[in-house]
Amino acid sequence: MPANNSNSSHRDSELSNLHLGLLAIPQSFLLQIGTVSVLMLVLAQKNATATLNAIGKASEEVFRGERLPILDFPDNRQTNDS
Repeated sequence: MPANNSNSSHRDSELSNLHLGLLAIPQSFLLQIGTVSVLMLVLAQKNATATLNAIGKASEEVFRGERLPILDFPDNRQTNDS
C-alpha cells in the first residue's frame, strides 16, 4: 500500500504544476499572479472612473459659462441709428 500512496502524491504534485518543457510553474504562483492582475484592474478602473468624472465636471463648468469673459455687445440704439 505505501507504493500506491507515493504514486498518487507524485501524480498530485504533477497536476498542481504547469509544465512548460523544462520549466514547471506551481499553481499557487499562477493564482497569485491572477489575483494581483485582477486587483490592479479594479484599482485602475476606480481611478479611471474618478478621472473621467473630474473631466466631465470641469467641461460642464466651461459650458455653463462661469469662466468665460463677459463680451461687450453694441447697443441696439447704436446699430439702429446708423
